[in-house]
Amino acid sequence: MTRGGKRKDREVPERRCIVTGESQPARGLVRFVVGPDGAIVPDVAQKLPGRGIWVSADRASLGLAVRKKAFARAARQAVTVPERLADLVEELLRARVLELISLARKSGQAVAGYEKCRDLALRGEMAVLIQAHDGSERGKTKLRPPEGPESHVTCLSARELGFAFARDHVIHAALRAGGLAQAVVEEAARLAGLRKEIGGYATGEDKTDA
Repeated sequence: MTRGGKRKDREVPERRCIVTGESQPARGLVRFVVGPDGAIVPDVAQKLPGRGIWVSADRASLGLAVRKKAFARAARQAVTVPERLADLVEELLRARVLELISLARKSGQAVAGYEKCRDLALRGEMAVLIQAHDGSERGKTKLRPPEGPESHVTCLSARELGFAFARDHVIHAALRAGGLAQAVVEEAARLAGLRKEIGGYATGEDKTDA
């Protein structure tokens, strides 16, 4: 992602989903490997050794992969699949997104709170707007994400976003361009695929514009 939130043109590796049979950018799938004990292991960081098995990052695809025994066919061996696999993948992705935002905060690339986000936007330095899905609708409309795709993240709760900023809760946060911004956007997109019930905006009980 370049200054202003524009994505650089670059070669993006593609992988084939074992459920749909379609190839797509690897950042939109979840990688799995077979452990030494024959267990299927989610590799959300896409770094574990071994032959990768790829599934689209959404609950429907993960559910089909389990029900149709697609992991065993792809691995060409008997495997064991963790119970509640989609929940496990969601939790791993959640932890990864929060870790990235926390690292961005510590490096000065991320800010939290309505006033700081607004100031960043007014200076033209906001690349990504992050808003809690359970914040008030009225409060969230006071801030607009930057123009262009992949500039608005809404898949986290106020408590989750607060955890990344060492606070009880956060409704508004923002990222400057560069650094970890693109990684946050890509990982949040995968997490959103596991949280489709949340959608974009959602009206919640928390009415505080933290």
